[in-house]
Amino acid sequence: MSGDSSLFNNALREDVGSFDQSVTFRVLFNNRPFSNGCDLRPSTVASRPRVEVGGDDLRVFYTLVMVDLDAPNPSNPTLKEYLHWMVTDIPATTDASFGRELVRYESPRPAIGIHRIVFALLRQKRRTSVSRPEVRENFSTQSFAQEYELSSPVAAAYFNCQREAGSGGRRFF
Repeated sequence: MSGDSSLFNNALREDVGSFDQSVTFRVLFNNRPFSNGCDLRPSTVASRPRVEVGGDDLRVFYTLVMVDLDAPNPSNPTLKEYLHWMVTDIPATTDASFGRELVRYESPRPAIGIHRIVFALLRQKRRTSVSRPEVRENFSTQSFAQEYELSSPVAAAYFNCQREAGSGGRRFF
């Protein structure tokens, strides 16, 4: 993913934890990649994306989480992190379709404000070691990673999403 990595790291470190971008990682909606921090509308992200994972060893497995850091409202994110999608057991050098979908894809549909939607890729210690979370609301990537002995994110990407008729964009200074 392109974009200013230091700005990206600072903006998301508090919520998903620090990460080192040590694995190549590409997210495509409608066969188009996006740049970190870009604005995507709900109509663009209505269908599950293709997520390509790099690496060189098929014996290494990853868990992918997609969360909304600003649910239900950026001014009062009482449901953050809202879990939109989770896939586990993704072998390196493949894509998410080779993994196990534990939480079905639910497209973001923000009603108020601009929401940060984050994809985080975490390395698993072994295959089939991750269980489905009980709820989507108030999910914590960091707590989940600790519970299942997953690494800190080895790759991450994010986009901003707002309702179709919304305008403007999130600014980081």
